[in-house]
Amino acid sequence: MSDNNNYTDNFNLYQAYSYTLLLQIEATSFSYAVVNETNLLVSAQNCDLQELVQPMALNDLLSATYKKVIIGMPASGLTLIPNSLFREEHVSGFARFLDVKDNDKVFAQNLDDVNAIIYKTNDYLVSLVEKFGLKNTVYTAKGWIKAIEKSIPQNNNLYLDISTGRVQFLYFALNTLRFYNSFEFKSDDELAYFTTFVTEELNLKPQFITLVISGDVIPGDKNLARLASFYPKIELNSMKILELPGQMASHKFLALAALSLCGSSEVV
Repeated sequence: MSDNNNYTDNFNLYQAYSYTLLLQIEATSFSYAVVNETNLLVSAQNCDLQELVQPMALNDLLSATYKKVIIGMPASGLTLIPNSLFREEHVSGFARFLDVKDNDKVFAQNLDDVNAIIYKTNDYLVSLVEKFGLKNTVYTAKGWIKAIEKSIPQNNNLYLDISTGRVQFLYFALNTLRFYNSFEFKSDDELAYFTTFVTEELNLKPQFITLVISGDVIPGDKNLARLASFYPKIELNSMKILELPGQMASHKFLALAALSLCGSSEVV
């Protein structure tokens, strides 16, 4: 796990009513940012979930009243449904394909102009954010997907976002979402395996594609080094959603910052 990447600049709790709070929840940690329009005011990554249970260091920040709150929720299972087939009354039926357990809660929302997503997440994680309003939750990758789509992605780009033990894959063809999925991995070999699985599924040749990577990676780390042995073209995603200080690597912050592009969700 990387360091917390803490950042603070001109953050005034007394003006929280004009700010947006972004929360990105993961299985064992969370990240947050407070933004004023496109300006980053304060942020930290890989924070202890206990701060959401009983805030100590973040008590003032998390208890403030914000203009808007957007919460990215992880999924332990998901399925995409064409918007043309999606009906709220059918969500429970689709959710049966996710093997929903008693300790799961199911969410449904539009993912983009073409697809809806139905996903389950652990009820404990949901309980941590209920005080912020479940109507403010979105699927954790929704902003990242929207940001990539707005960038007019090239047909030969495969996008990856890597966090601790999880990788997400995104592919567009003719600016239309063709593939999205996420996988848990435990080693650089497993990361390479899932990347190969996805490229073969999409009939993409390693020598002709570029892996565009964001998330918890640094140049030369073992994950990137392992991928480079199979894929000669790898780039760190330099897209900026918010104005960031020079010392903050935009690729590490992309998925969290992109939550600012999202609206609200539905829970069933």
